[in-house]
Amino acid sequence: MTWDAGRERLERDRLLARLLDLGIDAPVVRYPAHASIEEGKRLRGDLPGAFTKNLLLKDKKGRLFFVTAFEDTDVDLKTLHARIGAQGRLGFASPDAMAELLHVHPGTATPLGLMNDTENTVTLVVDEALLGAEQLNFHPMTHTESIGLTWPEFRAFVASCDREPLVVHLA
Repeated sequence: MTWDAGRERLERDRLLARLLDLGIDAPVVRYPAHASIEEGKRLRGDLPGAFTKNLLLKDKKGRLFFVTAFEDTDVDLKTLHARIGAQGRLGFASPDAMAELLHVHPGTATPLGLMNDTENTVTLVVDEALLGAEQLNFHPMTHTESIGLTWPEFRAFVASCDREPLVVHLA
């Protein structure tokens, strides 16, 4: 699957339409293009809400897990498998898997891409620390914008993808 600005825009528009269908009118704001979390922190200024780290991981059996946590959370890949029911240690899934299943590429990883995983191949893992955030910020299928959702809005979106997040303590 090739990625370009047109493809990202199409996926973004599909996501926003889905959110509106769910009654979620979340703010979308421009977000400076960046190559790392640290660079993003410097460039975003005073945008409100909690920013997230998002990882697509694979276990030894090939099962996929999408992990979302506060951007500064140290996710210990050596022990995470035991807390989420994975088989063996976790590693990063390929960019091809990310593109095929979630319709995003590295740098735009977002749990909102789960709307494209219609076979429910990917298990969503959410750090329990996010439950108390007033606003959760995610890329809306593009790394040049951010969308803010409340926890209830995010849960409603996840439920619309026929999923229940696996909530675990990651810190």
